[in-house]
Amino acid sequence: MESGLYSAEPLSPAVRRTVFAGCIGFAVDFFDIYLPTLALAPVIGYFVPPGLSAAASTTIYFFTFAATLFGRPCGAVIFGHWADKMGRRRTTMISIAGFGLFTVLIALMPGYATLGIWSLVLLILLRFIGGVFMGGEYTSNNTLALEMVPKARRGFVGGVLQGAFPIGFAMVSAVTSFLLGATTHDQYLQWGWRAAFLFGGALAFGFLLFYRSVPESDIWMEAEKSEAPLKEVFSGHHGRNLFQVFVMMLGFWFSAQVATILPGIMIQQLHVPARLTSDTFLVGSIILFFGFVGCGLLSQMFGRRLTIVLCGLSVLIGGSGLYALLVTRSLAGASPGETVVLTILFYILVLSPWGIVTTYISERFPTHIRASGYGIGYSAAVVIPAFAGVYLLGLSAIMPYVFTPLVLLAIGGLLMIGGALMGPETRDVELHAPMLPAGEPEAIVPRPATT
Repeated sequence: MESGLYSAEPLSPAVRRTVFAGCIGFAVDFFDIYLPTLALAPVIGYFVPPGLSAAASTTIYFFTFAATLFGRPCGAVIFGHWADKMGRRRTTMISIAGFGLFTVLIALMPGYATLGIWSLVLLILLRFIGGVFMGGEYTSNNTLALEMVPKARRGFVGGVLQGAFPIGFAMVSAVTSFLLGATTHDQYLQWGWRAAFLFGGALAFGFLLFYRSVPESDIWMEAEKSEAPLKEVFSGHHGRNLFQVFVMMLGFWFSAQVATILPGIMIQQLHVPARLTSDTFLVGSIILFFGFVGCGLLSQMFGRRLTIVLCGLSVLIGGSGLYALLVTRSLAGASPGETVVLTILFYILVLSPWGIVTTYISERFPTHIRASGYGIGYSAAVVIPAFAGVYLLGLSAIMPYVFTPLVLLAIGGLLMIGGALMGPETRDVELHAPMLPAGEPEAIVPRPATT
């Protein structure tokens, strides 16, 4: 069995540059996506009315992140269309400039004391528009990177690309931890969080300068172009593929939402210090990079479908068990060390399966609609899980609020398993296959036996 970590076919300098750009671009994207989850958690009161309950503050804090998630599917639709029509590279550059600009604008915002409730409305609006551009970045950039690498390396490269998430999140954690340590609470409230957002904008514009050296995808340039990529991706065989990916990604997003809101739960509900929470996720994010790459390699060895099913089982059983243990021990007065270890183990177990996602979805669609299919498939399913804050509040009527994420983990694991079983194995799909008549499935070249 081949993992794809090593290959007789080396990557050319241009391909290595493209893969590097794909990973770093996705990391900058993730930095700006997850910036509010840590940088705003200690000062969410700056934007909201005073006197709110901890549960209400946590919910509002979560919606600042959810606004970005709502924007991402819109960006996938808009920019996926243009990536299939006018090229992956140009679309990526427009997207990077857009989310960099809106990240800087957030750093300049006044708070509740100045604008009242409109400060929160404006924050959510800017996060939504920024999310549109963020959705465009990975839709075009990741597609370009995967189209440049040999088939035997796709699992590994897909894991590296998804590894941008822990890189981006680690940068957010590092910047937030530094600012929290270097400022008093009042200083952080006044300008510390703004510095974090200005840094995010600078990262985006710095990467934009580097991206000018990245070549366009040869596969895209040689392929016949679709007149209506969006219409095709929702029609016939491709539409059925998209539905299957949607079901599977519902599972991924439901489970990921728990990891996303965990910092807020730790700070607001379990009363874990903000600095310790930020440091914990910094360490966890560094380790998670290897979890993503490991899952990508496993999918190259054993196939995408089987690996996703096994990962769904690990989320359903292991993720639920670890979360329950983390909350129970924290409420019982667990030591900081125990809290850190349990949090990191949960974080890695639940999020590592994402190392397969980029490769798998890209393999489900042919070149002429790949950016649209990948972008929509990756993002559209987030809309329902994005209301996780509302679901948790509703569930808190029948169970303690801190245990409500267990329901999301169970739903997520089951949908991951069911969605994967609905689809075929994709490891051997040829990305350069020509455009096929509507309704005809893409060709798969048999994989030679290896040991």
